[in-house]
Amino acid sequence: MTKNSGIEGLEAEVSTRLGHFIKRAEQSLITEKSAALREFGLTVPQYSALLALSYTPGASGAQLARVCVVTPQTMATVLSNLAAKNLIERQISDVHQKVLTTRLTRTGRTLLKRADAKARAVEERLSAEFSEDERELLRSLLERSIKALES
Repeated sequence: MTKNSGIEGLEAEVSTRLGHFIKRAEQSLITEKSAALREFGLTVPQYSALLALSYTPGASGAQLARVCVVTPQTMATVLSNLAAKNLIERQISDVHQKVLTTRLTRTGRTLLKRADAKARAVEERLSAEFSEDERELLRSLLERSIKALES
């Protein structure tokens, strides 16, 4: 703890912590994506699940949770909400009776295509702030950060 107190002390403290800036960047990105996806009635986790399913049709909820970096419980809720909107269909796996596989419906594919254009525009706006070398350096530094924290 520092000797400074109050807002000035807090601001001085958090200005030295990388985690604070990483969290602010993540929150800004999620806020912008949420706004872009609102017109489609999607949350960011729902969009992420639809995008993952477009590349991995037949994935299980557990597989999607890992790819989308959410808990299995959160993914179960996401998938339930997507199924209620007729954006996905779930079937019992041919391999294991307790596993449900998930696929996009035609409606889900159509909505994803439109939503992805808006979400991609947010990421492109972010990318445009950096040169190609800076983007590669940022990716590399973030990857190192992840490895350092996961080891």
